[in-house]
Amino acid sequence: MNRWLTEHEISCPFCAETITILVDASAGSQDYIEDCQVCCRPIQMTIGVDGDDIRSVQVDCAS
Repeated sequence: MNRWLTEHEISCPFCAETITILVDASAGSQDYIEDCQVCCRPIQMTIGVDGDDIRSVQVDCAS
């Protein structure tokens, strides 16, 4: 796997299921919406990146 790509487990803020997302650290800090793989509701992803390291992965309900 690419050294920039990292799998992260998150809990969906809607259905509470644990899902795995793939985070690309080469894109820097990011803010985007991705649908839950289980309930298909939109999740707001906020990814904090410092250099090569992913510092935080935060999720919230997207409106």
